[in-house]
Amino acid sequence: MMGVCRGRRKLVAALALLFVPALAWIYLSAAGFQVKSLSLSPLEPLSSSAVGGVSERQALELRVRAVEEENRFLRQELSRTPKTLHRPGANQGPNHGPHQGLNQGPAQNRSRGRAQSEEGTGDSEAQRGGLRGGATGGRTNSSDCSQQPVVDKCETIHVAIVCAGYNASRDVVTLVKSVLFHRRNPLHFHFITDSIAQKILASLFQSWMVPAVRVNFYDGDELKVSWIPNKHYSGIYGLMKLVLTKTLPSELQKVIVLDTDITFATDIAELWAVFHKFRGQQVLGLVENQSDWYLGNLWKNHRPWPALGRGFNTGVILLLLDRLRKLRWEQMWRLTAERELMGMLSTSLADQDIFNAVIKQNPFLVHQLPCFWNVQLSDHTRSEKCYKDVSDLKVIHWNSPKKLRVKNKHVEFFRNLYLTFLEYDGNLLRRELFGCPSEPDVNTEKLQKTLSELDEDDPCYEFRRERFTVHRTHLYFLHYDYTPPTDGTDVTLVAQLSMDRLQMLEAICKHWEGPLSLALYLSDAEAQQFLRYAQGSEVLMSRANVGYHIVYKEGQFYPVNLLRNVAMRQVQTPYMFLSDIDFLPMYGLYDNLRRSVEQLDMAHSKKALVVPAFETLRYRLSFPKSKAELLSQLDMGTLFTFRYHVWTKGHAPTNFAKWRTSTTPYRVQWEPDFEPYVMVASSSPEYDRRFVGFGWNKVAHIMELDAQEYEFVVLPNAYMIHMPHAPSFDITKFRSNKQYRSCLQTLKEEFQQNMSRRYGFAALKYMTADNNS
Repeated sequence: MMGVCRGRRKLVAALALLFVPALAWIYLSAAGFQVKSLSLSPLEPLSSSAVGGVSERQALELRVRAVEEENRFLRQELSRTPKTLHRPGANQGPNHGPHQGLNQGPAQNRSRGRAQSEEGTGDSEAQRGGLRGGATGGRTNSSDCSQQPVVDKCETIHVAIVCAGYNASRDVVTLVKSVLFHRRNPLHFHFITDSIAQKILASLFQSWMVPAVRVNFYDGDELKVSWIPNKHYSGIYGLMKLVLTKTLPSELQKVIVLDTDITFATDIAELWAVFHKFRGQQVLGLVENQSDWYLGNLWKNHRPWPALGRGFNTGVILLLLDRLRKLRWEQMWRLTAERELMGMLSTSLADQDIFNAVIKQNPFLVHQLPCFWNVQLSDHTRSEKCYKDVSDLKVIHWNSPKKLRVKNKHVEFFRNLYLTFLEYDGNLLRRELFGCPSEPDVNTEKLQKTLSELDEDDPCYEFRRERFTVHRTHLYFLHYDYTPPTDGTDVTLVAQLSMDRLQMLEAICKHWEGPLSLALYLSDAEAQQFLRYAQGSEVLMSRANVGYHIVYKEGQFYPVNLLRNVAMRQVQTPYMFLSDIDFLPMYGLYDNLRRSVEQLDMAHSKKALVVPAFETLRYRLSFPKSKAELLSQLDMGTLFTFRYHVWTKGHAPTNFAKWRTSTTPYRVQWEPDFEPYVMVASSSPEYDRRFVGFGWNKVAHIMELDAQEYEFVVLPNAYMIHMPHAPSFDITKFRSNKQYRSCLQTLKEEFQQNMSRRYGFAALKYMTADNNS
């Protein structure tokens, strides 16, 4: 049919080429004759007067030039490849706007400008796949001469992803980044998850605040296809694509289904537009498998599930949900699976085996996509036969357990593209869609209203603004597995850090055997550096009870109290020890604090247990293993009470002189600028976010505890030691910038006023105390 269409175009062009010279000859020899005027365009009819005067000749000249111009255009079109052939001004229907130029990728995919004339329909992609041949691109399913309509720029594209566990939650972020980078349309993500992935992704998207993006979650635990044995590493979650017709909303008609190990190199709207090419009973859009798996010749006695030819890969699927439901898809795949399992016993490639078995029996269901919509980098891959130029690729699929270590002659290009999105600043993807208004978001509108009320001429505007900055947050960046004991005494160490304190992690893990909740303030690139560091550390990888929560960098200040709050919210034990990353707790402090919970009846009283803080100026320290050793090092000058020489007020109320000889816990009173490190109940108040960078962040929190009538009790046999490090950027700004110190004083006074309003007469002492810091 496509050949017939090309034949018609060539015939029209040939007639035009013959007609124009003849018309010109008639015009040049018509000086002595009278002829009736020719109407060459129904939109611009000629006058019925004779062609004898000047106006008639000028009109005819204009018509001839118009025909010549149209003829020139036809020549250009015929000289092009069929993929760029289109008719200007063609009616695309009322629901299809003009094609939006593709947003080129961040890596080497800048040579795809010619794709802009394809109008995102998938026609040209199928033709290109057929022209190149190879193992996967040989067939197209289109027989339509007319150009398919483009995707409206405000049409919502629906994407379904099965994601379970900590690692998959981390992997899916790179996929989402690549989709968001190129997209020009609103997106609606449908995540089929377990409870872990839902918690992580819900927090991530809520704090990401990307315009024109909606997210829904579906409980994977209720959708498990547990009756089918699966040997694939994806486990039971690898079979959940089979139940999408009953999982997704009944009003949803079509969806793109993606694996988590996918990277997009083009606008996903191009793939969405391919739905227009489905014909007849086609309900599944799939790319042919690019390995010999289903041919059964990879090794001796290799016996794969039945498939049509090379079979199809299910890493990228176009699903026409409404048609699938009418075809009773659920019954279709179940009957097929039951029949094949009688001989196969289990699936090797999860849902892919069952999809292929169904297609083998019902080949009319599938619309074959060109191979560049799913370039598979699996073991035994033949993906190199799919393309000639890597810049033409649209979707890369890391469908091998080896992932980035897979062998392929272009793997460096693929890896660089993947790493670009892996480390891409996700904050840059918060941009609004051009010409396509987003649905109003209550949280976003509230935030914008709050920011608009701030005075931009206020010299402390940046400090005030930081309090309302929403930082993208990825909870449980690494695997976490810890179940608190049932005795109600467990305690989690809480701390925050940035990249320059990463070296402290291993030492803290050696000193503290209990659970930890750590908030790390990192950029996207630094998060990947941390991941490599952690995965290369035997100490860190041997600990499953450490929760790493990434708070992504934004703004000019270190949001110290926000980080503490993020870590505190993820504490799963009854108590938490609020520390800083520069301190090493004494050996056995975890057990010491748990014993203190019972001894001091923490469950029935409001206490803050103070752990005395010391410091050393030596980078190499023989860490004291007992209180006696610590006192000896104090006497020798190897150790000092924390900040005694620069900020005595901070820990003076701890009463170190009494601590030296004390054998039982003792109570101390709050004093101005007191900032000890304490263990409190997990329900204790959070830190005040107005304090960022250096200064008054812990002081304000201790003041809040005192206002809520917490009793400060010093533990006689507990201690922690601050290790030396280079000054932070924020303390340097505090010391060198007068405006910084002035704004900190202003925020401090405002906090004290807020305390007075909240706690009334009891908070009067905070207003009158000498709190100069």
